[in-house]
Amino acid sequence: MVDRAKVDEVIARIRPALQRDGGDVEVTEITENNIVKVRLKGACGSCPMSMMTLKGGIEVELKRAIPEIKSVEAV
Repeated sequence: MVDRAKVDEVIARIRPALQRDGGDVEVTEITENNIVKVRLKGACGSCPMSMMTLKGGIEVELKRAIPEIKSVEAV
């Protein structure tokens, strides 16, 4: 299973960009299948571009840093 500390480290690098736009992200779970589940908060939670942020930003960065990650999903 993917190390939670590594995921949190990558999220910490992404978080300032989200916060600049009034949003944030919270990791809620890492499954045994290496799927990272996140909750988009603030402006990101209701933004029409949130799926692009999730897949094109957060998922890309997490997979780049931790290749074992299969996907990132919103909850």
